[in-house]
Amino acid sequence: MEGKARSIAKSISYRIICIISLSIVTYAITGDPWTMTYIVVVFQTIQIILFYLHERIWSRVRWGYARK
Repeated sequence: MEGKARSIAKSISYRIICIISLSIVTYAITGDPWTMTYIVVVFQTIQIILFYLHERIWSRVRWGYARK
């Protein structure tokens, strides 16, 4: 089973990639740094929470693990 700290670290590192890509796209569409910042902060906060919960649920699922 994967530890909680590892799940958090994975969530944050993945979100950094997503923050950069969403920032670029949002700024290209809106041209406004304040709108871009608001959209990115709100969306990424929600995504961090959802990804963490998703990881914790899947850490309890035994399907697909090889038996010892």
